[in-house]
Amino acid sequence: MNRPAAPLARHLLRVRDLIDRAYAQQLDVRALARSASVSPSYFSRSFKAAFGQTPYQYLMSRRLERAKALLRAGELSVTEVCLAVGFTSLGSFSAQFRRIVGESPTAYRRRDGQETLARVPGCYVRMWTRPHH
Repeated sequence: MNRPAAPLARHLLRVRDLIDRAYAQQLDVRALARSASVSPSYFSRSFKAAFGQTPYQYLMSRRLERAKALLRAGELSVTEVCLAVGFTSLGSFSAQFRRIVGESPTAYRRRDGQETLARVPGCYVRMWTRPHH
């Protein structure tokens, strides 16, 4: 059955909004695809075509964006930040953070504490510090 492009686009936007809201929860491609009423492989291809990232990359971007904000705030330990953004392992959080951001969470916190990002509105910080794939 061929489905028109508009309904799929609407479903993809809803899924992206879901990821934005529920990034800290356990989200998997199968469940996300089910919510868009398509197969997982078709969903992944369509999501990447629409947003430039796979669903997993988009989820990681949201999680790490939030982690950077929490690290800048300095109120939580790195382990607490890890758990707050949906990772279940400090090792995998640190590895992903280093791979995408280019430094460890601790180094990011230390470096960022010396910079003036705290005085810049959050929307601008996110725009300029968002990981690019």
